Amino acid sequence: MFRSLYAKLAAVLTGLFFVVGLSFVAVTVFSTEMYQQEVNQKLNSKLAEQIVAEKLLMKDNQVNQEALAEIFHMLMVINPSIEIYLLDPAGNILAYSAPRGKVKLKRVDLAPVRKWLEGDMTIPILGDNPRYPDRQKVFTAARIPEQGKLEGYLYVILGGELYDSVVQRLKGSYILKLSAWMITASLLFALAAGLVIFALLTGRLKRLANVMDTFKRGDTEKKISLPAKKNDRSADEIDRLSSIFKEMAERIEEQMEQLRKSDASRRELIANVSHDLRTPLATLQGYIETMLIKENQLTNEERRHYLEIAIRHCARVSKLVTELLELAKLDSYEVRVKREPFNLRELLQDVVQKFQLKAEEKQIKIETDIQETLPFVNADIALIERVMENLLENALDYTPQGGSVSLSLTPEGEDILVKVSDTGCGIPEDQMPYIFDRFYQLEKRRSGEEGHSGLGLAIAQKILDLHGKSITVTSSQGSGTSFSFHLPFI
Repeated sequence: MFRSLYAKLAAVLTGLFFVVGLSFVAVTVFSTEMYQQEVNQKLNSKLAEQIVAEKLLMKDNQVNQEALAEIFHMLMVINPSIEIYLLDPAGNILAYSAPRGKVKLKRVDLAPVRKWLEGDMTIPILGDNPRYPDRQKVFTAARIPEQGKLEGYLYVILGGELYDSVVQRLKGSYILKLSAWMITASLLFALAAGLVIFALLTGRLKRLANVMDTFKRGDTEKKISLPAKKNDRSADEIDRLSSIFKEMAERIEEQMEQLRKSDASRRELIANVSHDLRTPLATLQGYIETMLIKENQLTNEERRHYLEIAIRHCARVSKLVTELLELAKLDSYEVRVKREPFNLRELLQDVVQKFQLKAEEKQIKIETDIQETLPFVNADIALIERVMENLLENALDYTPQGGSVSLSLTPEGEDILVKVSDTGCGIPEDQMPYIFDRFYQLEKRRSGEEGHSGLGLAIAQKILDLHGKSITVTSSQGSGTSFSFHLPFI
């Protein structure tokens, strides 16, 4: 029943209004009663004195029954709620206007009476109620006689039995009944308004909870629909919570999409690794088995030829495994960039020297455009050397016989631009977005020279990412391709 936040808030609000309503009614009734007593006591404060001044109630310590009976009769006609008691100097009740059998006390406490007569008081003052010993009532009192030897007191109770209960006071007072109805109506209206406001406030929270439940169930096909974010000044906690959840859900969906792509790439990686390893291993196995089967039939030249092929395929497998391990380390951030100042010109010349023999075998010319004096760069020399080797090897693999590969170092602002260009076949425009993917090879190279793994550009890009730099490529089919990146001065 109270599972929803609105139900709990409604129950708490209803209980709160009920308690507040009862408290307000109780306070109102009490304050009204005290106010009535105060007004009644103030209005009749001289009543006892006037009666004593006009009538001789006691003479020689004896009660004047005729005068007392006349006063009783007059007050019963004028105001039947007033009760009169004639007391002796000790407070004992000598006579009274109440019906016989109703008066329970024989003596009245004179302390409130003396306080009243002294005039040092804060109205209302309550005194004993002879009818009900456990209750007190407002009164007025006077000394008998006013001057001279004290013979007794006139003790007048203001408001008798008729107004002793709350129900009776409500029945007898139009103002109290009207006030009670107005208080009840106001509380009910406030309660209804509070429930409506709570419904409006919790409605947004309920919608947010439903959206979160839908997202929890994995129903991501339904687009997250939440109210538009308000400006920062008018947005409350629910608006901020909705905005945060929406951003978080979108981020989770993006990450899930990345995980799906990563999983697809992983499966593709496994397939590519399996394919690239199976071919050289199968070839290697075939030649070794041939050598074992025809051990005595092969000439020395044939045996050497088979061994050279086997060695070449072993090198291909070794290179592939090495590059896979290298890329795995780069992906897992096990490789830390160790920046240090070094001469980029000397490094480039060393890299060119490594590939000079391969270029001559393919009849490809390697050209360099390097200034004599260049500032040192701040980077990891071993990783940057790996980038240059991969780019130069890639350029030589895709450049036909008789072509050329050029390398240049050019200062640009606070960086040095490193550029590797070739005169190869170029990259088709539709394949440009995929050239940095692992194991990706252009269609024209997939049946070409052995030893090309398709991991070189992926490794180069990852190394430059670790340096906070990017690699760019420009290409034109039939004219060649250029790769370039920047390195900062020290």
